[in-house]
Amino acid sequence: MASQDWFDKDFYQVLGVAKDVSDADLKKTYRKLARKYHPDSNQGDTAAESKFKEISEAYSVLSDAEQRKEYDQIRAMGSGARFTAGGEGAGGFEDVFSMFSQGRGGRAQTAEDFDDIFSMFNQQQGGRFGSGRFGQPSGGFRGYGGPTRGSDVTARTTIDFITATKGETITLQGEDGKPFKVKIPAGVSDNQKIRLRGRGRPSPDGGEHGDVVVQVTVRPHPVFTREGLNLRVTVPVTFTEAALGATIEVPTLGGDPVKLRVAPGTPSGRVLRVKGRGVQTTKGTGDLLAEVQVAVPSHLDDEAREALERYHRLEPKENPRADLMAKARG
Repeated sequence: MASQDWFDKDFYQVLGVAKDVSDADLKKTYRKLARKYHPDSNQGDTAAESKFKEISEAYSVLSDAEQRKEYDQIRAMGSGARFTAGGEGAGGFEDVFSMFSQGRGGRAQTAEDFDDIFSMFNQQQGGRFGSGRFGQPSGGFRGYGGPTRGSDVTARTTIDFITATKGETITLQGEDGKPFKVKIPAGVSDNQKIRLRGRGRPSPDGGEHGDVVVQVTVRPHPVFTREGLNLRVTVPVTFTEAALGATIEVPTLGGDPVKLRVAPGTPSGRVLRVKGRGVQTTKGTGDLLAEVQVAVPSHLDDEAREALERYHRLEPKENPRADLMAKARG
């Protein structure tokens, strides 16, 4: 913030507080105003954006004990003093220096005169003029003043299902055309966003860089789907396998198949669980869920049809839909 602002701006008035306001009341007032004028709540409203900058600047000074003391001292010197943007040399400070020259016969300022002024701005700081908080740039939308953070950059990438579950480091092209690497963690889900801290656009005034936000699209797999860390697969079985029981093979993602026991009388839709064969991440490992689906043959030869007809005559005369109809009637 330019030193001129310390004379021109009444930070107490900007925040609407008294000069003896406590730290707690100052913070409470600031937060209320910040919520009201924050750019995220007033998109496109330049007046609100300007007001937010003003209250952030005011709070950044008044919330810091040292800066507040310096500010009060400078304001106490009088509204008539000005740091101007004069020409060469120190001409821009002549109005302030003249206040310390009165009563000295109008002589030229000596090193002692400068020490009188500089010590006012550097009390208990042990630094030279301009090296402390006085004159420090301010602004931005961080709520406490300070340099503005750089903008985020959004990138998009599409990866296959196995890459999403296993994890991999991929290379993308940045805004400037240069490649950059992105580590895809194991278990990333469709539409998930990966944030690369400090890899976005630079700050316009020396603050932190923005981030790169990579939105990930995962291609569907022809066999497997995701349920959190679990993998799900639909496994067809024949009528006789489901009725009489059988041992079947079930595929796994990127590995050898596993054998599962289908118990006699297993209905269509029952889920069989294979522990530890789901998605493996640093936060845990999921399971493989195999959903049994009874496959109905679409073609029967005469012998098979005759055998089924004999079975139909022998099967229990229970109506499998009786319970459904009873529940539907209430």
